[in-house]
Amino acid sequence: MTMTDGSMEILDDVVARAKAAGADAADAVAFESMSLSATQRMGKPERVERAESRDLGLRVLIGRRAAIVSSSDRSRAALDELVDRAVAMARAVPEDPHIGLADPGELATSWPDLDLFDADEPGPAALVDQALAAEGAALAVNGVTNSDGAEASWSCSRVGLVASNGFAGFYRATGRSVSVSVIAGDGSGMETDYDYTTAVYGAGLEDAETVGRRAGERAVRRLGARKVASAKVPIVYDPRVAGGLLRHLAGAISGPSITRGTSFLKDKLGQSVFADGIRIVDDPQIKRGLRSKPFDGEGIATTARRIVDDGRLTTWLLDLRSARQLGLSTTGHASRGTASPPGPSPTNLYLEPGEVAPEALIGEISQGFYVTQMLGMGVNQVTGDYSRGATGFWIENGEIAYPVNEVTVAGNLADMFRTLTPANNLVRRYGVDAPTLRIDGMTLAGR
Repeated sequence: MTMTDGSMEILDDVVARAKAAGADAADAVAFESMSLSATQRMGKPERVERAESRDLGLRVLIGRRAAIVSSSDRSRAALDELVDRAVAMARAVPEDPHIGLADPGELATSWPDLDLFDADEPGPAALVDQALAAEGAALAVNGVTNSDGAEASWSCSRVGLVASNGFAGFYRATGRSVSVSVIAGDGSGMETDYDYTTAVYGAGLEDAETVGRRAGERAVRRLGARKVASAKVPIVYDPRVAGGLLRHLAGAISGPSITRGTSFLKDKLGQSVFADGIRIVDDPQIKRGLRSKPFDGEGIATTARRIVDDGRLTTWLLDLRSARQLGLSTTGHASRGTASPPGPSPTNLYLEPGEVAPEALIGEISQGFYVTQMLGMGVNQVTGDYSRGATGFWIENGEIAYPVNEVTVAGNLADMFRTLTPANNLVRRYGVDAPTLRIDGMTLAGR
């Protein structure tokens, strides 16, 4: 699946026509996708769906004014209207002194093959079989009584970008996933849990039965959940929720948050934010990485960066606009859609593992809480205040004791970052990843 149907030529033509219509500069982006999914519940197929989409977005700049329009219609008449509308809008909007395309010297001129495209496209029957295997393995776990369903999916997307500054590039990427969610117990004592696997290549997926069995075991393990009293205790984050702390970090160091002064880390560049030895990496060039890309949404080359090195915050996440506001250079983190301007976002973000096994992190705790699921979004990026609902397991004398629900975990991200300790079990599964993390002295609000 390549852009051989004229998509790049269309982008080039639209940019040229925008320039001819009065734009000083322009860029155009195309997103094309295909997907196939099969869902199933209680051993019976529920749905097989296939979807295809093609969207094109045009951004035109006249002086320091810019406008963006998008369309899924690529007919000559529709594209004529797209260009005319974009130019007219750009003439009417207020000026923005920080907008503009990249200088030619900033552009990516070559990029590596990141091996993001799997030519093996599964048929519906193969996806049905995967969903069936995952759900069947989950339902076979003793104590599982019902299913919320299982799904297996495949997707393929291609991205093209052409700009009047001379940039032209495209890439394509595939994705595969298998997920299942089941219920254990009955009556008022029911509990639910899930598991999933996702990869760029089908061969990178975990076995569907393994995923299903793990989902069933997790649901059963939560049976008999208790409430606990409020306390100040160590909190241990399971890897599937630990990445959420990195997402909060990414939001706090995003260029727009810094330019607006709405981040609790706005004055911390170059300073120690985490403990010595902590390293957090953003690497858009991991081969077969879930969030890898060869160039960013403004045609800038992507590169691996240590966002945090030995505990010290080394950089913001910047696109061109926020970089200009701060008097800095873009970090190549621009992301965009067809109907919105570029904005910075992380790619494959991960916290490097520590040296301690998860069992050792837990083994030192006399009383604490092991978090397996987070609820709600009670995080204030301005102050760093953190308060989120959680479920998990009580830790007693260094051992997992019993399941716990209906609690709130609270603290401040600045304090949490400084005191977290990573285990040695990092596995890159979600695109934003961290090993098991322990943070001491947090507030657990219970009954």
